[in-house]
Amino acid sequence: MFRKLFNSELNRPSAEEFRSADKLPVAVVLDNLRSQHNIGSAFRTADAFRMEKIWLCGICAVPPTPQMHKSALGAEFTVDWEYAADTLEVVSRLKSEGYTIVSVEQTENSTMLQDFRPEAGRRYAFVFGNEVSGVDQRVADASDMCLEIPQQGTKHSLNVSVATGIVLWHVFRALCQ
Repeated sequence: MFRKLFNSELNRPSAEEFRSADKLPVAVVLDNLRSQHNIGSAFRTADAFRMEKIWLCGICAVPPTPQMHKSALGAEFTVDWEYAADTLEVVSRLKSEGYTIVSVEQTENSTMLQDFRPEAGRRYAFVFGNEVSGVDQRVADASDMCLEIPQQGTKHSLNVSVATGIVLWHVFRALCQ
């Protein structure tokens, strides 16, 4: 028998406990996402896996908005975030702070997700791109590596919120074992 658990049985931290808890040394950089639902989903995923911060860049909306809240369910208030107009400037800043910049994009010489082994003690910034055009080419060029999620269907890509969940789960699993 599989009785569903009540939220009160999940032993989740309070918002205050979450804010003061240790985070994985991982930043999420959203490069010109247009959908507030996708942005909210990134917040919720970053909360689930205790990511350090989200950078909202370019045309990304910033919290709080009702549309974002529908998918974030309050994670927009627990996950640290910052807005910057230019994704490339954020990438440069994060590089100077010691982050390994990883664009999630289909490129020549990209690394397949299953071959990517995040290393404990390293700081990572994962860049997720616009729903139509992906990661800006200048940002991909400035990255230390590009990561690709293998696919075998007829579509060219996954929804950015799905890709964010897949990649962050992979990183969480590797760094928390």
